[in-house]
Amino acid sequence: MSTFVSHIVADLSLKAVPTNAPTPSSEGVQISSTHSKEVLGGLLVKLEQSRSPEATRECIAALQDLEYNQQLLSAGLADGEEHALRRAILSKLALELYAQALTIFLEEASETERELEWWSDLSRSRRQVAYYLLQTLPIRVAAVSKVVLSTLRTHNIPVQLSAFKPSSLRRLFPSSSTLRPNVLTLALFPHLHEQPYSITLISPCKTPFSISSSPTRTATSAYSAFVHTLSSVVRVCSTVATLPIDLGRGECAYKQRELTRIRDERAEVLGMLVDLRDKLAAALEAPDSNEALFTLAQFAHYLQAIINGEETAPFVEDASPGRVLESLAVLANLTLPSHRSLHNADVKTGNLTRPSRLTLVWPQLVILPPLALYAIRSAYASRASLEEFAQDAVQTAKGFWEDWVLEPLRGIVHTVRAGRDEGVIVTKESLRADLDSLERMTLALAQEKLHYSSPELQALSQQVQMGDLTAVMQIYEEDIKSPLKSAVQGTLLRSLFIQVQKAKVDINQALAGIDKLLKSQELTFAFVGVAPALAIVYGLVGYLRNVWSGGKGRGRYGGKARRSSVWLTMRRLERLLVAQPSSHHHRAHPVPSMQKSAVSVSPLTSGLVLLSVTHLRQYAETTLPAHSRLREGFLEDVADLENPSLGRAEKLRVLDRMWRSWGEPLGWNRVAA
Repeated sequence: MSTFVSHIVADLSLKAVPTNAPTPSSEGVQISSTHSKEVLGGLLVKLEQSRSPEATRECIAALQDLEYNQQLLSAGLADGEEHALRRAILSKLALELYAQALTIFLEEASETERELEWWSDLSRSRRQVAYYLLQTLPIRVAAVSKVVLSTLRTHNIPVQLSAFKPSSLRRLFPSSSTLRPNVLTLALFPHLHEQPYSITLISPCKTPFSISSSPTRTATSAYSAFVHTLSSVVRVCSTVATLPIDLGRGECAYKQRELTRIRDERAEVLGMLVDLRDKLAAALEAPDSNEALFTLAQFAHYLQAIINGEETAPFVEDASPGRVLESLAVLANLTLPSHRSLHNADVKTGNLTRPSRLTLVWPQLVILPPLALYAIRSAYASRASLEEFAQDAVQTAKGFWEDWVLEPLRGIVHTVRAGRDEGVIVTKESLRADLDSLERMTLALAQEKLHYSSPELQALSQQVQMGDLTAVMQIYEEDIKSPLKSAVQGTLLRSLFIQVQKAKVDINQALAGIDKLLKSQELTFAFVGVAPALAIVYGLVGYLRNVWSGGKGRGRYGGKARRSSVWLTMRRLERLLVAQPSSHHHRAHPVPSMQKSAVSVSPLTSGLVLLSVTHLRQYAETTLPAHSRLREGFLEDVADLENPSLGRAEKLRVLDRMWRSWGEPLGWNRVAA
C-alpha cells in the first residue's frame, strides 16, 4: 500500500464502529453462539494484522462459509455482540477493498505515466529514435521472418534462400504503391495497423520547362527545370533516408497517445474513488446498524460501478449483511482481479511498455566485448609505456601534492608560529653597527678639523642619528676647492669614506624598510602562492563528487535531475488546476450526488493531480532530510494537495505557497534556468 493510500484511509481505519444492535424479538430464538463469536473475532483480528488481498479474500470466504453453514447472518439468531462483530468485519472488508482499489488504480496510472515519460523522452531526439530502431532491429527482423515463413507455408512454397530475395518478396507481397504499408512494413512497424502512414515521393507541381522562340528563355527554362528536378531527387532521397526514423517517431507518438488514454482513464477512476471516500466514512460513522449496512451496500454498489466503468446502475435496496457480503465478495474475487488482468492485457496487446532490458542493451553486449578485447590487447602490447606513463602520473601527482600543496601550507603554519623574527634581509644589529661607525667617524673628523666642544659633539651626534651630515659636507666642500692638496694633506679621503659609510647606512635602512613591508605581507604572499594549487584540488574533488553523486542519482536534495523533475511536476500541477483537461469519453459520475459543478475539480483532473502529488510525496520521503523542517513543511503542503475536500482555488493557493516557500531552498529557479 502506497503512502498516499495509507494517508487517505488512515483516519477511516480508526473510526469507532457502534456496538449497539437491535434486540432479538424472541428470547427462545437466542442460542449459544460462542464458537461463532470466536470465529468472527478471529476474522477481525486477522483483518487487523494482515492487509493483503489474499487475506481479504480468505476472510470473505470464511465469513460466507459461516453464513452458509450456521446462518449467523440472520438478524433473528444473532445477539448484539454478533451484530457488532459482523458490522466491524464488513466495515473492515469494505475499507480494505477500497484501499486495494485505490492502490491498483494508482499503481496502474503511475506505471503508465512512467512509460509515457520514457516514450516522450525517446521521441525528442532523432538520434535516440535511430538508436531505438537499432535496439529493436532483431525483434522486427524476427517478426518479418515469421510473416514470410507463414506466407511461404500458406502458398506451399519451399523455404529456400532464394525466397528471401527482394524480387521474390515483391511477388509474394504485392503492393499497389511502393511506399504504402504492406504486410512486411506492418510486421516491421505494427503501429501502422492503427495509424496508417503514406508518403508521396513525386511532387504534384509540373516541371517549369517550356520551349520558346528566344534561345535565352529556352536556356533559362531548361536551367530551371534542371534545378527543379535535382531538388526533387534530393528531396526524395532525403525522404527515403529518413523514412525509418519518421516511422519510428510515429510509433513513439502512437504509443504516447495510447498510454495517455489509459493513464487518463485510470486517473479519472482514481479521482472518482477519492470522491467515494465520504460515502465510506458515512457508513463507518453511522450510529444505527441498519443505516450503516444500507450505506455500506450503497458504497459497494458505487465502487463496483466505478471500477467497471458503468455510468449508471440500478441499486437494489437490499441492505442485509448477506447482500453486502455478496457485493464485497464480487469485488474481491472477480472485479479487482479481472480489472488488473484486463489492464495488463491491454498494455501487452498494444506493446505499449518499453522494450526489455536485454533488448535495450544488446548493442552494448555485442560491441563492448570486441572493443574490450582490443583495448586489453593494445594495453598489453604497450604495457611498458603504460607503466612508465602511470609512474610519471603518480610522481607528478605526488610532487604536486607535496611541493605545491603541503609545503606551502607548512610554510604558512611556520610563518604564523615564527612571527617576524626570522627571514629578515638586514638585521637590527648590523644596521646599528653601521650607524654607530658612521657616528664615530663623523665625530672624530669634526673634533680634529672643526675643534668641536663636547656640547657641539653631542648635538652633532644627534644630527648624525637623524641622517644630517652638514658639518662633514662643509669640510668636503672646502676640500674639493683644492682636491690634490686636500687628498695628500687634508681630509678629502676621510670625507669621502664618511659619505660612503652614509650611503651604506642609507641602503641598509632602505632594505630594513623593505623587510618590514615584506614581513607585514608575508601571510598574504603565502596564501597567494598556495591558492592556485588549492583551487585545482577543490575543482578536482568537486568534479569527482559530482560524478559520484550524479551516477548514484543523489546530490543535494536529490541532485539536479530529481529537482528538475519536481519542478516539472509543480508546473504540471498548476497547469492541471488552471486548464482542467476534459475526459475523452465524457462519462458521468456513477454517484449522482458527487457530480462536479463547473467550478469544482473534475474526477480526471483530481486523478491527474493525485498522480503528480504522489510523485512529490515520494520525492520528499526519499530525498529530503529526515526530521527536518523542510521535509515536514513540504509534506504538509503535499497533504493539503491530496485533501479531496479542498477545491480548485484552495489548491492553487497551496501551489503558490509551495512556490514561495520551497522554490529558493530547492533551487527550482536555478533548475528552470
